[in-house]
Amino acid sequence: MHVSLVPDEIMQQEIRPLLAVDIIEQLHRQFALLSGGRGKDGAPIIIFPEYSSFSEVPEEDFLNVVTYLTSIPSLDAASIGFVIVMDRRKDKWSSVKASLSRIAGAFPGNLQLVLVLRPSRFFQRAISDIGFKMHKDDFKMKIVMLNSLSDLHSHVDKGQLTRELGGSLEYCHSQWIHHRTAVENFAMTVKTTAQMLQRFGAALAETELPNDVLCTKDLLTAHTDKHTNLKDELKLALKQGTTLLGCIKEQAAKSENHQLNPDEVENQTTVERLLAQLDETENAFEQFWCKHHLKLEQCLQLRHFEQDFREVKVSLDSLMDSLTGLSDIGDCVARVEYLLKELKTLEEKALPTLEKAQLHALHGDQLIQSDHYAVDSIRPKCVELRRVSDDFSNASNKKTDVLSKSLQIHMGIDKVNQWCESGIYLLASQAVDRCQSQEGAESALTDIERFLESAENTELTELRNLHNQYEAVLSEDIKANVLKALKRLEDVQEMFQKRHVSLKRLSAKQTRPVQPVAPRPESSPKRPPLKTPPRTTGVQQPLAHRASDNTNSGKPPVEADPKKKNIRKAKGGIKIEVMHEESQGGSTHVVVTSETAESLSNRRRYGQESVLRSHADALSSHHTDKTGLF
Repeated sequence: MHVSLVPDEIMQQEIRPLLAVDIIEQLHRQFALLSGGRGKDGAPIIIFPEYSSFSEVPEEDFLNVVTYLTSIPSLDAASIGFVIVMDRRKDKWSSVKASLSRIAGAFPGNLQLVLVLRPSRFFQRAISDIGFKMHKDDFKMKIVMLNSLSDLHSHVDKGQLTRELGGSLEYCHSQWIHHRTAVENFAMTVKTTAQMLQRFGAALAETELPNDVLCTKDLLTAHTDKHTNLKDELKLALKQGTTLLGCIKEQAAKSENHQLNPDEVENQTTVERLLAQLDETENAFEQFWCKHHLKLEQCLQLRHFEQDFREVKVSLDSLMDSLTGLSDIGDCVARVEYLLKELKTLEEKALPTLEKAQLHALHGDQLIQSDHYAVDSIRPKCVELRRVSDDFSNASNKKTDVLSKSLQIHMGIDKVNQWCESGIYLLASQAVDRCQSQEGAESALTDIERFLESAENTELTELRNLHNQYEAVLSEDIKANVLKALKRLEDVQEMFQKRHVSLKRLSAKQTRPVQPVAPRPESSPKRPPLKTPPRTTGVQQPLAHRASDNTNSGKPPVEADPKKKNIRKAKGGIKIEVMHEESQGGSTHVVVTSETAESLSNRRRYGQESVLRSHADALSSHHTDKTGLF
């Protein structure tokens, strides 16, 4: 893409065929000069002063100097035609004739008039009169032979002639050469600077923006350095032109009439025009550079944004993976508490990343509001950062809620199980001999009632409500554990209700008077010996039998009548045999018969095996009385 940074006038103007510096030696010979004077119609005046070696000037040098001098005036002035003033007062007619012939044959411009100050010596003047009349038509140009300066002044105003020609025009040839060289130098500097700016602008326009931070930084630095160098070049050019313009204006102050001659005015106009073009070039370049620099800075901002986005996105994805990995909702209180702790740790770890994601999204919003060129690339990334952050926060909150509900459920299960185990142990630990009296029965009844009240105080039924409320988020295993705990609770409560009824009944019987009953005939003092019950294996061996073997090895075991017992098995493996009342005023008898291996393991864990063994000893010691509980 072509980008124009400089005025077309600068780029299109051609370098003049010759510059003062190219023919500086020929100009210093001063065989022809452009004093800056003008004819009456404004025609530029070229003076050929007295120069004895004019005929020895090489043709090429003559042509270069004349061509250069005719190229200096403006096109408007040059189109009027040039006036040549030849001072040949000290020369010969032959030299005059040769000079006229050279001018007629090689003058490159529009020649309007040639004014010749003829030789002043009498003989040469006479010859020149005759010769001019004879060869006048050969020159093919308007020539006026003048005898004196006064004749010259009749054709050209004295103010347009140098002092050598009787005029008042200030002219210094060396200074003229210096000004011409300086003006042309400045013009060349302006054009060279403009070309450099043009090439640099084209290079900037064709630059492809890098895709990473480092390359973008390097490109921005390189372009900024190049811009700084060009700015320095512009400053030097402006300083050069301003200094030159000051020198030209200073020349006017030194003249008598404080005015510049037309050629000097032309120089001043040229320099002012070049300065204006240079200023216009600088403004155009700065406008383009500002846009390019802004784009490079925005590119660097974009690359930083993209790099930070990738880093934050990787961190967020890693956090989401870690959160997804916490899929377990726990199978016990300790496990759930551990998972909650892990989740809290993950949330604390994620906090800096989430904050960084939010700040980065805000930075993206600021880039969008600042009219960044890559809005279509930035906006989706901001949306993505906020989405992933929200997804993590929502998933974390949901996970916390599920684990909190799981913790409540497991704590409820543990509470129910603990209550059930405590209840079973209470039932199993109530001493039989204490219940033979009214006071003992009532005390046991009170223990039962208090323990049943504790079920209400500990809100055991809340587990069912939690199950119903959180059923949607619970796993099948947890649901099964809840139902198992609830079933166990119902079983133990049922056992307590039956024990409660039995104790009530026993307490009521203790209040009736005891009537003696005559022995039956068949109640012979001879009692058949009790048979030792068959040995059972595994967990079915009666607890009472095992306890008797341990504590009363000298007493034979007593076997209850299988027709009068009802075996109840509570969860946890404890079996309670309920002996119903006999028809003739008999009593109810309870014997803890056996346990499962699981219940024994649990009791060992809780350190209560001794309690059950004591209970078994008590049951064994009172078994022969045929009066017992339940």
